[in-house]
Amino acid sequence: MSLTHIQSFVAVAEEGHVGRAARRLHLTQPPLSRHILALEDELGAPLFERTARGMRLLPAGAAFLEHARRILAEVDAAVHTVRDAAGSRPPRP
Repeated sequence: MSLTHIQSFVAVAEEGHVGRAARRLHLTQPPLSRHILALEDELGAPLFERTARGMRLLPAGAAFLEHARRILAEVDAAVHTVRDAAGSRPPRP
């Protein structure tokens, strides 16, 4: 499981639509869809219901979303900690 797959999942979950999530991530839809399918395959469960209007989280997706957000927050915190320790931290957004 890659951070890119987790970031893709969170973006689709928050946007509810692959196209909007792709724009947010500066990707095209096909690779983003592949990220989601690869993540679902690795987890062994569908995370979204695909509808004519977009993507809706299934119970497994809702459960994973909390973990995915924490993972991304921890990675961000680790990056800032290392940059602080190295004295090369750019300003936080």
